[in-house]
Amino acid sequence: MADSKTLSQVRQDLRIKWYRCPIDIKTLRELSKPSDIEGFRMALGHLLLWFCSGYACYTFYHQEFWLLFVLALSLHGTIGSFFNIAHHELCHKTVFKTIWLNSFFLRIFCFFGWLNFHVYIMSHSYHHRFTLFHEADKEVVLPENPKLSFLHILQIFTFNITGSFESRGILPIIKYFSNTACNRFGESFFNYWDEELYKDAPIERMKAVKWARMVLFGHFLILIFSLAIGEPILILLLSVHLFIGTWLRYFVGVPMHCGLRSNVADFRKSTRTIILNPLFEFLYWHMNWHIEHHMFAGVPCYNLKKLHKIVDHDMPKPRTLFGAWLEMRKTWLKQLENPKYEFDTPVPSERKFIHTRDEEWLAGSIGELAPKEIDFLNSVKS
Repeated sequence: MADSKTLSQVRQDLRIKWYRCPIDIKTLRELSKPSDIEGFRMALGHLLLWFCSGYACYTFYHQEFWLLFVLALSLHGTIGSFFNIAHHELCHKTVFKTIWLNSFFLRIFCFFGWLNFHVYIMSHSYHHRFTLFHEADKEVVLPENPKLSFLHILQIFTFNITGSFESRGILPIIKYFSNTACNRFGESFFNYWDEELYKDAPIERMKAVKWARMVLFGHFLILIFSLAIGEPILILLLSVHLFIGTWLRYFVGVPMHCGLRSNVADFRKSTRTIILNPLFEFLYWHMNWHIEHHMFAGVPCYNLKKLHKIVDHDMPKPRTLFGAWLEMRKTWLKQLENPKYEFDTPVPSERKFIHTRDEEWLAGSIGELAPKEIDFLNSVKS
């Protein structure tokens, strides 16, 4: 559970003066503009890939091409396992210029991805305002083990049952939704702090409960309908897909913060940017540019690479995926001997950032992430 302070007290008392790379305010404003065209490219593109892989699975299943079916099912699960990244971006409401489109696609990805966006916006608001400060951010609590054990690797390449850090398993997800639907928040998917999140937000709590019930009921209907029409394959394709072939989501997701500095007001030391190929970057919704996302979270995901090119002189060199994992594994081995050890990313010297009111507001923006019931105004001017 939490420290003795309530989260409302933390929001009032904890003021972090984040370091952000100097950037021209007009350039930042331009990069912060969302686009419906780019939003459709991301959302519809992801859903189209998922539909095509699902259709291939369905076809191979009925034609009894079992090897092709297994390969297509693995691909379908791999694509579906990134639905939580789509929901992450849509929660920020920076993907589409037209606000209702963010909400519309958010619900699609959340339903088929077994995600509760009401809980997530609560947790993720703290994660962005107070990244890796233990007093206020319990969405990511370090140190974490970047697992490469045989059993875990077997699960992420086949069917993920138990899950782990940045790896969603079917048992904890079903338990999480069942508990939430029954208005029990003691155990959650976010490091057991949902109860703490909702102490002073009863309206938001009931929104989370109602959505959990809708998701459970909706997938129950899919189960009944699929069996009634003699198409049990639809259960696999629509309700169970995201627990199959989760290996890529795991490998690109773990490096975001694992092994890095906690309680430090510099995103360059608490967050990692990695280089991915265009397909992996698309599935990951450009979140491989993760330092940039935390530093200026009001910038839509499809503009993060442009942002990086502007501020790269003030950033650490991006890691490769292999380099990030090598760094994390070496760090974890040291943490087994000394749990307080954290990798200290070498960064350029801090440059003076002259603040104006507009620059402070843009730098502190996390999109429209925070729920209205929670007052983060005391943190914006940090």
